Amino acid sequence: MMHAASALSSPAVGRLDATFRKVAGRVVPYIFVCYLFNYLDRVNVGFAKLDMLDALHMSERAYGLGAGIFFLGYIACGVPSNLMLQRVGARRWLALIMVLWGLLSAAQMFVTGPISFYLLRFVTGAAEAGFFPGLVLYLTRWFPSERQGRALTLFMSAIPLSGVVGGPLSGWMLSHFASAPGGLAAWQWLFLLQGLPTVALGIGMVMLLSDTIEQAAWLAPEERMAVGEALRRDRLEQPKQLADSFGAVLRNPAVWMLGLLYFCIQAGVYAINFWLPTIIRSSGIHDAATIGWLSAVPYVGASLFMIVMGRSADRMRERRWHLAVPLLMAAGGLALAARFPDSMPVALGALTVATAGALTGLPMFWPLCSGYLSPAAAAGGLALINSMGQLAGFVSPYLVGWIKDATQRTDGALALLAAMAVLGVVLVLRMPPTRVNR
Repeated sequence: MMHAASALSSPAVGRLDATFRKVAGRVVPYIFVCYLFNYLDRVNVGFAKLDMLDALHMSERAYGLGAGIFFLGYIACGVPSNLMLQRVGARRWLALIMVLWGLLSAAQMFVTGPISFYLLRFVTGAAEAGFFPGLVLYLTRWFPSERQGRALTLFMSAIPLSGVVGGPLSGWMLSHFASAPGGLAAWQWLFLLQGLPTVALGIGMVMLLSDTIEQAAWLAPEERMAVGEALRRDRLEQPKQLADSFGAVLRNPAVWMLGLLYFCIQAGVYAINFWLPTIIRSSGIHDAATIGWLSAVPYVGASLFMIVMGRSADRMRERRWHLAVPLLMAAGGLALAARFPDSMPVALGALTVATAGALTGLPMFWPLCSGYLSPAAAAGGLALINSMGQLAGFVSPYLVGWIKDATQRTDGALALLAAMAVLGVVLVLRMPPTRVNR
């Protein structure tokens, strides 16, 4: 089928490209900052653990369960939250999510033991459930499929950047506030100071973003028409949809396969997010600030690799190998880190490769879903796939904690996660190229 842009004259293509750059410049940066704080919430608990466990007399297994129980709330509320977004509009619903989860994240400073930790993690996950699939759905309403890879990569580069920023920031907070007056422990300050900015960002979302192209007063009328026409052409060029309602989504084996594939990707991502500081400390580094700076190294590499792969995937209009190769990198890096857990240079290099591969798999995955979901089914379908993947957020941290308590090492868990990444490669290579080469 003819590429949508090829039907336009060169000057028209240039004007359309300029319009989409304008759209990206308005929409993506704010979403990027919001998602950065979303992932800081995932990173900071891994650092709070370094002090919190001793202060509250919690075990590694209890921490792993608490870190993972967040995702039980997330999974339970993911689909209802995204369906509600359809009813009330993206801006208002996403803003409400951010305000609520920011307050609950800050409230983790009041944790007194395992039970309160579990409870707050669960309700924070429930509050946050619709945020990521809501953002993905929001971007599909502004960018046609041929431009989604780069847009998703740009906003999802907030994930590795949260590690680049969050690692040193969290390590500095633990060191700086260790002797701060006021009666709060350093880990309590960490939760408070990284949770409250999310509330302000949620309020700002209502004022700065538009729900639809038609409401975008910052675009000229002819620019709104051009973007709308590009999106209509894109829908006409989509292959025959396999699911055009949420009921059809539930009956579609391909959608469940996508959920399993996303589970394999997220298993490695969350293991790295929650346990990277612990793995670094296990290699002999004990200063919190140093751990923070070292933990930023894998995320720097991931940031650069993610942007390169996003541009390559859009330029070549290929998705399958652009996902399979990062997953192979994740598997190899995790396996190497498991083989040399006591060597800091080797372990850190291996974890850098694993982090780059696992995190790059996230934006490479989502454009695949457009070939399986019609616009009518997108809200529920994306939320279902995301919820299945987020189950790894419960299984992966708890599994690592259980193995570490049992063996006093993390290498066995890393090897198992490497095998799951290999399973992900098998799944993505089984997908028909004609459906994923978009």
